[in-house]
Amino acid sequence: MLALVALSIVVGALSQRITGMGFALVASPLVVILLGPFDGVLVVNLCGVVSSLLIIPRVWRHIEWRTLAWLAIPAVVAIVPGSLLVTRLPGAVMQLGVGVLVIVALTATLLIRRAEHVVPARPAAIVAGAASGFMNTAAGVGGPALSIYAVIMRWPQVNFAATLQPYFVIVGTASLVTKAIFSGGQLPDLDAVSWIIIVGALLAGLALGEVLNRHVSHGVARIAVIIVAYVGGTVAVIDGALGLAA
Repeated sequence: MLALVALSIVVGALSQRITGMGFALVASPLVVILLGPFDGVLVVNLCGVVSSLLIIPRVWRHIEWRTLAWLAIPAVVAIVPGSLLVTRLPGAVMQLGVGVLVIVALTATLLIRRAEHVVPARPAAIVAGAASGFMNTAAGVGGPALSIYAVIMRWPQVNFAATLQPYFVIVGTASLVTKAIFSGGQLPDLDAVSWIIIVGALLAGLALGEVLNRHVSHGVARIAVIIVAYVGGTVAVIDGALGLAA
């Protein structure tokens, strides 16, 4: 089980480094299934924050700080209802929710690529940020809403990938703090060896992503992220549905 968790984190960190997002999309479905909805989402949030912190120095000059503010502020506000939800729903419901959110959000991302008109930037950023913050806290999956925003606004990939790193740090940290408050300070039930393996997998994925970033196109990487996330989301839906039926 721990080996599968580590593998998910490696692939998620690799995707994060190459495309600017994808850690939660790739890692969340399988990690949530293996560790449980509460521990799994917390581990994904924590690893996502550390991953983005390590990437920021590499992309600093491409970050768009004004856009970051319009996305991050509504995201932080939306974290509160997301945190309440994740600490009160049964495990099977959260697993089902994770899978459905991933599938619906990814499908919307693919469909929105056909949009021909650019919408006003600030309202779109507020909606995308709020949706991302809620989903990030409730299911550990905040990237799809931002991907939709990037497609609608014709946001250049290099700026999109860079700006998302401080965004994920802000939202991930706020998610961890609010969930800790609402859960009474409950932490993932993992031993020291498990944490060492998780951290090692995260660093290995980032290192591999740093190397591959020079050779893999962003288009190919995003297609791979979407495929893996669809598979993971489907598995989460099936597992959660079986849990509810039991």
